[in-house]
Amino acid sequence: MKFEFFSVPACSPEQGQQELNAFCGSHRIVSIEKQFVPDGEQSFWAICVSYLDNGKKTTAPGKSKVDYREILEDHEFAIFAKLRSLRKTLAEQEGVPAYALFTNEQLADMVRGRVTSLSDMSSIEGIGKGRLDKYGKEFLEILREEFAKGGGTPNP
Repeated sequence: MKFEFFSVPACSPEQGQQELNAFCGSHRIVSIEKQFVPDGEQSFWAICVSYLDNGKKTTAPGKSKVDYREILEDHEFAIFAKLRSLRKTLAEQEGVPAYALFTNEQLADMVRGRVTSLSDMSSIEGIGKGRLDKYGKEFLEILREEFAKGGGTPNP
């Protein structure tokens, strides 16, 4: 594992954000630690990124990247996108990778299976009691809301 350090000024973060995003987008990130350093107009975010030594992002051996826009119907993909957005928000709040909550495949299974209960969600491979207790209700809110207003079914 290797480390890369970034400093992102609080007053004008654009360039620092671009550099950080470019780095994270091209490496397999293990963890990110950040700390705000208050110093008036010189305040900044100190960020430590740990990443795998082999550098470039790759998919797992034997697995190809799935484009869910091609697999899911348009109405299903819209729900899938909302679930991904929630997952991203929660993952950022907790400082964990998004897949630590649910994988894209699990989110797609929620939509395709029209999951509306914790019991339904628990039947998806890889989703155990811990994830259900911690995240299930928030994801079910979106699923129930979307299915109730006709999401997940084609418009006539």
